Amino acid sequence: MRERFIDYFSKFATLTEVEKDAIRKSANIDHFPKGTVLLKEGEVSKKVFFVLKGCVRQYYMIEGDEKSANFFTEEQWVLSLNSQAQNVPAGYYYDCVEDCTLMVATADEYNPMYQAFPRFEAISRVILEKEFSFQQEIQASYVTDTAEQRYLKLLKLKSDLVNRVPQYQLASYIGVKPETLSRIRRRIAAKK
Repeated sequence: MRERFIDYFSKFATLTEVEKDAIRKSANIDHFPKGTVLLKEGEVSKKVFFVLKGCVRQYYMIEGDEKSANFFTEEQWVLSLNSQAQNVPAGYYYDCVEDCTLMVATADEYNPMYQAFPRFEAISRVILEKEFSFQQEIQASYVTDTAEQRYLKLLKLKSDLVNRVPQYQLASYIGVKPETLSRIRRRIAAKK
């Protein structure tokens, strides 16, 4: 699994053997069963996760209902940037939708890596910019697209979620009730 983490970083920059070895030695990999809550609303986030295997969901509790905001799958970062950077409580939850294998780190663990290998900070910035851009696109979709268009984008960008995530969570993610998602799926199937 450590090699998968190294392969991920190698997509953004050619790593030296010394850098690869540093990643191998510092990468803390842990397994979390389905249903594990990684972060609760009201907690200050202290950890950064990288999904090696599995699916993590971000959701809000609004008037007793779970509202799915995001799903993170293989080769995606799970971090509460606002909570960590400003040391404030998170306003949402992260939970494991599937059994997950995650790389886990705290600032105390990754900051020394930045000091020892300054290039890692630049690589991390490029990764963060890419992720931020992707999240902005998703957010814009809620303003500009219909529910059906959001579902079609989901099929295009993350089609594997349809078979990995319960329908009620997918419906919440695109901003509709489960019965509305069923109608959208039937309409799309009828067009084919």
